[in-house]
Amino acid sequence: MAASRHRRPWKKGFEIELMAPRGRSRRDLAMRIADRVGGQVRTVLYPQSEPSLVPGLPVFENLVLGFDVRDAKGERVALLVDDLTLRDGLNPQAASLPGWMRILSDDARLLALVTQHCDPKAGLADILTPIAALFGTKAEHTEGGITKVVDRAGRSVAMVAPLPGERERPCEIITPPCVNDSEADLSALLADANALGFSVPREAAVHIHFDAAPLCDPAALSRLVDTLHRHGAFLRELVGTNPACVRLGPIADEIAKLVRSEAFLKAKWDQARTLLVETKPTKYADFNLLNIAHALPDKHTFEARIFPGSMNAADILRQARLMEAILMWAIEDAEGAKRDDWNLDAALDLSPADRTFWADRMAKA
Repeated sequence: MAASRHRRPWKKGFEIELMAPRGRSRRDLAMRIADRVGGQVRTVLYPQSEPSLVPGLPVFENLVLGFDVRDAKGERVALLVDDLTLRDGLNPQAASLPGWMRILSDDARLLALVTQHCDPKAGLADILTPIAALFGTKAEHTEGGITKVVDRAGRSVAMVAPLPGERERPCEIITPPCVNDSEADLSALLADANALGFSVPREAAVHIHFDAAPLCDPAALSRLVDTLHRHGAFLRELVGTNPACVRLGPIADEIAKLVRSEAFLKAKWDQARTLLVETKPTKYADFNLLNIAHALPDKHTFEARIFPGSMNAADILRQARLMEAILMWAIEDAEGAKRDDWNLDAALDLSPADRTFWADRMAKA
């Protein structure tokens, strides 16, 4: 195997989808975590999108309430947000709790303005006042507690509405990027959730974001994408991807064809990245290439989305080590990348314990 260009540990962060019990919310969990670490909770607006049934409008853009937990030094411990895919077990007829809201627009850029100028702790009637001022209008209050803002031509800018249907209960724990596999830190977060009666919802997944910088090489990314395209179904079976989890799917054939092409392999990285952008990758796939394609400064990651929901830190970290070994292999093993009979057990650099675990799973698969 070639000399490593990237030494472990690989910087990564976790997104763990949970559900609060009835009568609790993600804010409650944020407060418990803050109490444990001697920190504070800051309310934030967090972007989400959901499919739209309106012709010509593929998605509705949302801002939902999130809770940013910081320790005594001001360092993030966790960010707790909604996940709109988590619906099973919620009462859609439940009334909104006081202060819980969501902000909608048909343009994510307008919601970026809302995030920049509006106070998430303001009430529904007042939160969009700064945006109305930017457009030289006034917020309009309508029935049902809805407040909307339009520009001077009457075009919709944004609206805020109460958050019904127990949407305060879904909770995605987003950890900050870390460079070590601290089972203690992850276990502590999950222990807080368990103590409040949180559970793994039916549609849950664990998403793992890996620092994309080591993959910014056409040959390495080509080996990775080609392997995940050819062996994606096997990997889903191996890790036990949740069949109830939505917004998943194989790597698009167009992307796989691109990364195998001579034009991609001979390109400089910036040129290769531009070619990747032109295939219009989506984050809603088994492996999210959107962030690396667009070189997003705040989320320059490769995201693996195939792992099942869990509240067991040891299981989550074992899955992370498996994916990390695949990433390392893509960077280092130029010869093994083209083998159609790819042998996970032989190809990947795993600890003896992990190798035994995955070999047993592979035999059952």
